[in-house]
Amino acid sequence: MSEQTPPPATEPTPTPEPTQHQSPPPEPTNPPNHPPTEPTDPTPPTEPEPTIPPNDSPTEPTNSTPPEPTPSEPITEPPAKEKRTFIQPAVSFKVESNLLIDLTDHQRKSLTELKTLISTTTFPSAATTSTTTAATPSIWGIPLSEDERTDTILLKFLRARDFKPTEAISMLKSTLTWRTSFDIESLLQDDLGDDLDKVVFMHGHDREGHPVCYNVYGEFQSKELYVKTFSSEEKRGRFLKWRIRFLEKSIRELDFMPCGVNTIFQVNDLKNAPGPGKRELRIATRQALALLQDNYPEFVAKQVFINVPWYYVAFYTMMSPFMTQRTKSKFVFASPSKTAETLFKYISPEQVPIQYGGLSVDYCDCNPEFTVDDTATIINIKPTTKQFVEIICSETCVIVWELRVVGWEVTYSAEFSPNAESGYTVIIQKATKMAANDDPVISTSFKVSELGKIILTVDNPTFKRKRLIYRYKDGIRLGGSGDLGTFWGYNEVDFEHETRPA
Repeated sequence: MSEQTPPPATEPTPTPEPTQHQSPPPEPTNPPNHPPTEPTDPTPPTEPEPTIPPNDSPTEPTNSTPPEPTPSEPITEPPAKEKRTFIQPAVSFKVESNLLIDLTDHQRKSLTELKTLISTTTFPSAATTSTTTAATPSIWGIPLSEDERTDTILLKFLRARDFKPTEAISMLKSTLTWRTSFDIESLLQDDLGDDLDKVVFMHGHDREGHPVCYNVYGEFQSKELYVKTFSSEEKRGRFLKWRIRFLEKSIRELDFMPCGVNTIFQVNDLKNAPGPGKRELRIATRQALALLQDNYPEFVAKQVFINVPWYYVAFYTMMSPFMTQRTKSKFVFASPSKTAETLFKYISPEQVPIQYGGLSVDYCDCNPEFTVDDTATIINIKPTTKQFVEIICSETCVIVWELRVVGWEVTYSAEFSPNAESGYTVIIQKATKMAANDDPVISTSFKVSELGKIILTVDNPTFKRKRLIYRYKDGIRLGGSGDLGTFWGYNEVDFEHETRPA
């Protein structure tokens, strides 16, 4: 459906950008990362198709150590099996402009014809709005004439019907009739409980400003929730109402102005999703998809499927020949090992929930200092190399940072190195092996009482490429002596750690 992007976060002014160093890597050959591609719509998985995004990594800082020349390696034919595992790329979908000046002559003509048809068509009475003429319908709170947002709505129906005005008016009329029978306006006021809040939720925005909707099908592994949601026709009907209500509320948050963001970025998590044998889920899925496809045209910016099991890719491969190129171009699929990497191509790490490899923890007490407005940096750590991140401290203050390596299996340490030759290096964090099941994010603060730099070191001893994500900011300036006690919820660094001359 649709989403928006927060304003880019600004780095703390007093603390200059950190620099990173990476030791020259004895680099093993790794096959390129093709994040698989995926389907469109926030209901349980259906027929998907992909867009394999380019293979570049999100943000790679410059290494202070010049990269070792990599010998041109012959492309030893990647195993044929691996190639077949990934879906063939489709032409990447780009959201079209809703500005009249950007439309072709044919599209402008179709839009004019559709407006004429609307003015001569009789619509269901409940679809009309009292604020305009009795014959003027409205949808999602927007009248379909004499409004700056009208063209955006009409273009969605035209694009869904290949700019054929007669088919678009038929679809629009059918949608308005369904909305009247489903009593959408009353549904928006209903309280349908919060049992499914962890199944479908909005969280953050993608890099282009679309709101991101997460659909977590693994939640239905809970037998209690599954039975409560799908075990009878009445319960499936309630689920359908909940899903439509959620979608309607999300759509009302979109911007339908010609230059606005009016589509949603969908993420579908298939980890532990019930298999195709669950009859009740299949029925609910079919019903939901039919309603979404018929009544909510062009609301999906991208459909990304993560933690995709092999059987789903096989199913998609079978079904893709029956899909349009336009539909397929919105789909992206990612296996479990490529989930974080794929999400980072489209969503900044500070916007990605912590459970999917990012830093966003939904504004809870465990992370009161950083928000989605605090930009994070991603560094690729090559196999069997060390990565150094330097935070230059140009004045006395308190520095706070958080850091993670997706999947860990690395050694992490931190120290403060003063500029003065007579100063002593302070060990902030002794070299610690971080296992895959350790806390996903390390958060630390350090009181800087003299000029120098903080050096964060991540040693990757594995033969896998790792992704380091970090961000930092400075806090209180230290104008004199005084005990800061705890700062922003973090305890001050314990200075009883070992020190050694700089």
